[in-house]
Amino acid sequence: MEATRVVIVIPARYGSTRLPGKPLVALAGKPMIEWVYERANLAKNAGRVIVATDDARIVEAVEAFGGEARMTRTDHRTGTERIAEVAAHTEGQVFVNVQGDEPLLDPAAVDTAVTALAEEPAAAIATVAVSIRTPADIMDPNVVKTVLDFEDNALYFSRAPIPWVRDSANKIHARHLKHLGLYVFQREALLEYPTLPQGELERIEQLEQLRWIENGWKIRVAEVEHDAVSVDVPADVERVEKLLRR
Repeated sequence: MEATRVVIVIPARYGSTRLPGKPLVALAGKPMIEWVYERANLAKNAGRVIVATDDARIVEAVEAFGGEARMTRTDHRTGTERIAEVAAHTEGQVFVNVQGDEPLLDPAAVDTAVTALAEEPAAAIATVAVSIRTPADIMDPNVVKTVLDFEDNALYFSRAPIPWVRDSANKIHARHLKHLGLYVFQREALLEYPTLPQGELERIEQLEQLRWIENGWKIRVAEVEHDAVSVDVPADVERVEKLLRR
């Protein structure tokens, strides 16, 4: 797929409940949003990167380091809705949702997801997952798990440990996948997203990707090697700074 037809959008909301002003938190001398923007720009399969925000302070910070930012409405319920607003006024065939709190974003993950969508013409959405190597993560509700069908489409996403190993007395090797919050959308699918009704599963699990599944859409899942590292709470800042300085 031509890079010029692929647009990366980074939703960056100022009012995080656990870490207010999160996109502007300083990490190793730069605001977090700058680290994310720079990493996103390294993706080979994308031609443009835009920060979508609801706060003028974030626009100012992005433009200060030479990036492109777009003010969006304040009433969006999800990052995907914010990206859909940008897509409605931006040329591009494919839009990538890169999380604004992942300063160690692997650009190869973006390329893998874009390629997965391009290789399956019938798919409207693609995302990525990584094998869980830490047993505690399987039970952690903050780690979102996914299970796939034979064609690598997501059957479900959950905060619960899926698949559940019922017969634990026998040595059953169950493979668990952690879902990483990076999505690639065909433009038409993204524009339709805000019109889709929110279902009970999305409300219960608080996972916006379940809206697609509950409304009958398929989500293509590609595997990547490297886990994502996000900044969610103040305690994450020091840990991530150490990794950035390596």
